[in-house]
Amino acid sequence: MKQSRRPNTRQTSVDLDSEHRKTVEQIFTRPSSANVEWRRVRSLIEAVASDVQEHDGNLRATLGGETETFKRPHGKDVDQQMLVDLRRMLTRAGITP
Repeated sequence: MKQSRRPNTRQTSVDLDSEHRKTVEQIFTRPSSANVEWRRVRSLIEAVASDVQEHDGNLRATLGGETETFKRPHGKDVDQQMLVDLRRMLTRAGITP
């Protein structure tokens, strides 16, 4: 008798440390508290992206074949649109909470 395997829906392509996992959870929390700090997002991107370039405070990252430019926010927290973009990019790369 053949056993069927359930697909792993929580698949990640990289091993994240506890701080990065916490940041991913914050990014995917809905409704977002909007208290996701830029420094944490930047650290996560640098850990998971295949190519990261910085120019004039902006971060250009390639992850899962998609390249996105993130503009450094004026305050310490990222805005709602950046969270939407991060969710999309991370989901396509298989990185979810």
